[in-house]
Amino acid sequence: MSNRLIHSTSPYLLQHAHNPVDWFEWGKEALEKARKEDKPILVSIGYSSCHWCHVMERESFENHDIANVMNEHFVCIKVDREERPDIDQIYMDSVQAMGVNGGWPLNVFLTPEQKPFFGGTYFTPQAWVQILTNINRAFIGNRTEIESTAEELRLHLHRSDVERFRQNHGDTDLRQDIEGIYQKLAAHFDTRWGGMDRAPKFIMPSVWQWLLRYHHITQNEKALQQVLLTLRKVGMGGIYDQIGGGFARYSVDGEWFAPHFEKMLYDNAQLLSLYAEAYTLTGDNEFKTIVYDTFQWLQREMTSTAGGFYSALDADSEGVEGKYYCWTSDEINTLLKENAAAVSSYYSISPQGNWEHGLNILTRHHTDEVFLGKEKLDPLQWQDTLTQSKDILLHERGKRIKPGLDDKIITAWNAMMIVGLTDAYKAFADKQFLNTAIRNIQFLENELMVGTKLYRSFKGHRSGVEGFLDDYAYVIQAYIRLYEVTFNEYWINRAALLLEFTLDKFFDAAEGYFFYTGSDAEELITRKKEIFDNVIPSSNAIMAHNLLALGTILDRDDWKERAATMTASFSHLIKGEPNYMSYWAIVYTSIRKGLAEVAIVGDDLHDIRKNLQQHFYPFALYFGTADTSTLPLLSDKAANGQSTVYVCRNKTCQLPVHTAKEAEEQIRRLQASNR
Repeated sequence: MSNRLIHSTSPYLLQHAHNPVDWFEWGKEALEKARKEDKPILVSIGYSSCHWCHVMERESFENHDIANVMNEHFVCIKVDREERPDIDQIYMDSVQAMGVNGGWPLNVFLTPEQKPFFGGTYFTPQAWVQILTNINRAFIGNRTEIESTAEELRLHLHRSDVERFRQNHGDTDLRQDIEGIYQKLAAHFDTRWGGMDRAPKFIMPSVWQWLLRYHHITQNEKALQQVLLTLRKVGMGGIYDQIGGGFARYSVDGEWFAPHFEKMLYDNAQLLSLYAEAYTLTGDNEFKTIVYDTFQWLQREMTSTAGGFYSALDADSEGVEGKYYCWTSDEINTLLKENAAAVSSYYSISPQGNWEHGLNILTRHHTDEVFLGKEKLDPLQWQDTLTQSKDILLHERGKRIKPGLDDKIITAWNAMMIVGLTDAYKAFADKQFLNTAIRNIQFLENELMVGTKLYRSFKGHRSGVEGFLDDYAYVIQAYIRLYEVTFNEYWINRAALLLEFTLDKFFDAAEGYFFYTGSDAEELITRKKEIFDNVIPSSNAIMAHNLLALGTILDRDDWKERAATMTASFSHLIKGEPNYMSYWAIVYTSIRKGLAEVAIVGDDLHDIRKNLQQHFYPFALYFGTADTSTLPLLSDKAANGQSTVYVCRNKTCQLPVHTAKEAEEQIRRLQASNR
């Protein structure tokens, strides 16, 4: 027997389509029923690869007795947070305002007018029944008190983060500012295992990307070494899939050993960028291997036949978290035979297991250099052995029951992956990265764009949910990056059109920031602005960077000024809470430092571009053409057959040069001049 969710396009909602709970999707039917019958609304929010969402479904939502209580006293709405992040933002904020730590599943009780009055995350079956009973009694017997609490929460939610946190600040010294940001971060470094000194451990890519930029300005070697330590320890840990590539969402311990095994597209997109940037700075082949192996995983398991990228892989298979990824010592011995001992030593595999039920999570305790010295192995022979062994294990693993795949295609996350792929293309000049990125943007244009309007997701067909600010922000960013690695003006023109549309539909002129929802979106109890970075950077921070980049390329001072104003108003937060403002810190540093405008004209401009982009110049913005008449910005630059590079800042250019090496010297001097 199925409920209304059977008609959903969301994999998460479809997982609940056979519950005895009389679930509704969020929409007019459910909200009108609540008003008509004067019943409280239960909104239960999660996503398809959420482990504790599965547990609560199994324990409570599949229980007929519990479902009967829910159906009798509540209008029950199930929400996929990835399809409707606007709803999730509002009710997550409300639960946190109640003093509850946020997370998923998120279960929130609302009045018939959608005002929250109680909520929490996972509940045991016994606790859940008690809560349902108590809420029902309170709604009948203490309605006035519930309405009062709900109205207080509504007013709290209605007050924007911009109003709460914005401050006006005058000019300050850039060097002092970034030193202060660094010291705030450094106070929490885990100098043994990398990352920050906490558990569970999330990688937080934009923190480490900012630190690479801080090192570029200051040459602070401790900052660089902490980034490299983090990337190496992550790459050696169980959080990284040692056999198949790709990263899990986080590690439950402080040593990157035991992951929460779900793999999210957005984490892997950002980590492609981070490891590619680290490679351009260090030339470390281990970073290159991680990028290529993650790319192979992406193509093998996360790409639709039409070129869209799927959202996530579940942590569980056969009802057991991580079962798909773990091995017994006997399995390794049987499959790898004479190579089993060396591979077991390399991946810390023991007969008793290093994990639950005698299983082993594959993880490395030593760098390759240390391991080869310890085992007295020839590097080339070992590389052949390791490659063959990984192929055998990957083939054998492919026979297992796979974790659940969330095969919806989310616009923002796909655009994030395009950025990761273009960063990999810059680092390695390998056309397969660029070709995959272009194929994906073509999928987005064909399936998830109508003119300048974006839609949130696709599963067999596009959903009816229109795009949110993060969809527009990341697609604009993807267009800019595609332009920088191709100099195809189509991409920059599309970026400009989408930016104009986003300013029209999302920008709040009164406060100077972007709403998360468009002006013609469904009206909820409040209209939020996303300010703080999380694992995914704030959509307002991404838009500030887009305004800066497009304003520079297209010579739009008004866009650059808007980016500067947005960033300056939060400079105190960027300096005071950089863990939650790390992408803002990248934008702030870029604005204060000043971007190097690298204009390349001439017939062999792509050879020069590739040579320049394979180095770490994080404050350089590239544009160019073989025909200067097609791009007004370059109309006064010479194109006489010999390629010429102009390195400029704030529209002031150094002497024109004709080779990548000469341009590199100018970029380095320009960047050093403001240290």
